[in-house]
Order: sequence, then C-alpha cells, then structure tokens
Amino acid sequence: MYRTPLIVLGVVTAGIAAWAHWPHSPLPDGVVADRVVVRKSARELDLYDGGKVLRTYSISLGVDPIGPKSRKGDGRTPEGRYVIDYRKEDSAFHRALHISYPRRDQIAAARLRGEPPGGLVMIHGLPNGQGWFGRLHRASDWTNGCIAVTNDEIEELWRVVPNGTPIEVQP
Repeated sequence: MYRTPLIVLGVVTAGIAAWAHWPHSPLPDGVVADRVVVRKSARELDLYDGGKVLRTYSISLGVDPIGPKSRKGDGRTPEGRYVIDYRKEDSAFHRALHISYPRRDQIAAARLRGEPPGGLVMIHGLPNGQGWFGRLHRASDWTNGCIAVTNDEIEELWRVVPNGTPIEVQP
C-alpha cells in the first residue's frame, strides 16, 4: 500500500539530485574570457571571448535584486561597469572573484546620503560545506548582493576569468 508512493518519492528525489549535480562539459584548456556580462533580470552570467559567448551560467543574486546597490546591507547586486580585481580562495564560500564595486562616484553618492556604500561584492560558489545544494541554490536569490554559481561553475570561472577582466552588471 505504501510501497508505490515511496518508490515514486525515491525516484523523484534521485532525479532531482542527479539534475542538481549533473556536470556540464568544461570549457577547453587555454580558453580565456575577455569580458563578463551579468543580466540580473534573466539571472544569467555570460562569458565572452572576442564578442563570442563562451558559456552562459544561471545565477542567484542578492535577496533584493531589483535596482542597483546603493548602500551596505540593502541585499542588492550592483549594476554598472567594473573589473574582476582579485580572487579569494579562502572565502566563506567555495572560491570567490571580487568585483571592483564600489566605484569612486558610488562612494561619493553614499557619503552624501550618510550611508556606507557596501563592498566585498563577489562572484562565488556555495557556502563552504553546502556544495551538495548544486543547482538547487538557484531556486531563490539568497546572497547579500553577490552573484552565486555552483561550486563546479566557480571552479571554471576561476580558471578562465583572469584578474583585470571587465564585468558589466546589467539590470
């Protein structure tokens, strides 16, 4: 009597787990991105080389993703043009690429409002010890304003996106 629903539940659970961790084919060795574009409304990050899209990744954003970041703690992901200026291997997340937010004009605007502009905006993997979530993390926007991908995806981004790469974050 209860056997069939348990079997169905087991099959569905196994299917979700397989999807959450199904690997994509990696970009070939030697590939280097020359530009990153984040389309917040589509929840996508595109890697480019010479105007050609190398790969598109599905992403999660800050908990309040609509509109540009204006102050620390607003839960928004910045919008605008920046660069990947350094990488952090020992972050609270599985690797992280730092985005050069805030720019000088954003710092000045925040000061005029009497608010801290925020910072430490990164493209990162999942929280350490929670990599098992895999693609399931995309079910909601959950970061403090960062751009999140799976651990396998941040490994690939770490490999093909050098420091100094321009990144544009679009609404």
